[in-house]
Amino acid sequence: MATKVYYSMYGHVEKLAEEIKKGAASVEGVEAKLWQVPETLSDEILGKMSAPPKSDVPIITPHDLAEADGFIFGFPTRFGMMSAQFKAFMDATGGLWRTQQLAGKPAGIFYSTGSQGGGQETTPLTAITQLVHHGMIFVPIGYSFGAGMFEMEQVKGGSPYGAGTYAGDGTRMPSELELAQAFHQGKYIAGITKKLKTAA
Repeated sequence: MATKVYYSMYGHVEKLAEEIKKGAASVEGVEAKLWQVPETLSDEILGKMSAPPKSDVPIITPHDLAEADGFIFGFPTRFGMMSAQFKAFMDATGGLWRTQQLAGKPAGIFYSTGSQGGGQETTPLTAITQLVHHGMIFVPIGYSFGAGMFEMEQVKGGSPYGAGTYAGDGTRMPSELELAQAFHQGKYIAGITKKLKTAA
């Protein structure tokens, strides 16, 4: 099972997650599941931030991670790093870390930033530490997305680390090219997860 775990406040990361799930599910024999991490902010604060209601995607617990064969983690950036909500979830995985239940499992990363200088590379780069301590195998997409990685005529998020989008002031949603890259990442990492699972 390939698990997509994300946090999304305004829906940008969730849009990428949905497309990543489709990509993973397109690999024969792979079950793709979507989870969101718990919210840490109160409804009052979220209301003041004009955050829309959360979707009905199930809320994950650390225990659920142990059942998956591979992961793709997604989050918005906050000052060039993963959001506090996702970090709080990772901080709760100490029991899994102690027993190294996630060691050897492949994991990818996707993200959303507000601007071009807002963390398209620093966000995944700093998030890799979470995977390393768990012994997970980081799977970047490299330049496997092909010509889409070199697009210069339109604004496009993402990098060799993983799929990404630019939220701008919050009104910009992922473009078709960004969604295509997300689909590719889901398919790519699910394929690697399947190979590793089959070889075990």
